[in-house]
Amino acid sequence: MKKSYLGYLFLGLGLLTAPLFLNSYWLDVLNNIGIYAILALSLNVILGQTGLFHMGHAAFYAIGAYTTAILNTIYHVPVLYLFLPSGILAGIFAYLVARPIIHLRGDYLLIVTIGIVEIVKIALINNVFGLTGGSNGIFGISRPVLGSFIIRKPSHFFYYIWIFLGISAYLFAQLEHSRFGRALNYIKEDELAAEANGIDTAGYKLKAFILGAIWAGFVGNIYASKMTIISPESFSFWESVILFVIVILGGAGSIRGVILGAFLIIGLPEVFREFAKARMLIFGAAMVVMMIFRPQGLIPPRPRQYDLSKLNQERQG
Repeated sequence: MKKSYLGYLFLGLGLLTAPLFLNSYWLDVLNNIGIYAILALSLNVILGQTGLFHMGHAAFYAIGAYTTAILNTIYHVPVLYLFLPSGILAGIFAYLVARPIIHLRGDYLLIVTIGIVEIVKIALINNVFGLTGGSNGIFGISRPVLGSFIIRKPSHFFYYIWIFLGISAYLFAQLEHSRFGRALNYIKEDELAAEANGIDTAGYKLKAFILGAIWAGFVGNIYASKMTIISPESFSFWESVILFVIVILGGAGSIRGVILGAFLIIGLPEVFREFAKARMLIFGAAMVVMMIFRPQGLIPPRPRQYDLSKLNQERQG
């Protein structure tokens, strides 16, 4: 356990000092890794912990980003004030679209969620209510402001994104070991058995969808303020595919695995950018090989352990 804490300590120190050694380009790569890591953690609640095949996560990400963009550019609401509303509206949208389909399983649910992200993208392109800017998107989104300090440089966004990633990882770790997290795990392992033991499977699955969507909405707020311009192409089906691959490759249900998966999927292509013609071919072949020989992911979730001695003492007492 001590070695594990030391590893996290050294990793934290390395990240804190990264802006001192890296140029703006590599800091921006780390920022993108952080954004995708948080998004993948939010999808991990749905896919990794609950076992729901969901490939429409970019839709919730888009709702958060466009909520921030519309309210900031039209009504001039500060970006940081829109952090919570972006997540809440994404959660409300998740409830509306997931409530009728939550009973679906496996491939059927997967197909429907693909349809959701495509519907959202088409709606954004068609400039719904004249607010989304159509194919051109929305320009002129403000930067986050803390008092008199404006978060504008890659080094500023680095701390903003990675601090939020650390908070997210901690909260999702606590969730995993809570009663709610255990119920999600039971549903993933055997939904019929979980329901037979009194777990409201439909209710828990819906809550997992909403929670994941809220967190994706938060990330949408960060992304919109970082880019200052958004368009429907930023929230395509391909974004959902990338997130799905990050969770599966890293280890579905594993927080450490998901973060590692974000490093590999988002970071490695940049490292091998010099081999532009062959990098994706090599990277794709490596993924195929890994899925054959290690289908559980690079860092699968640890088996749950329970201290039965304490339970026995309580019974005897």
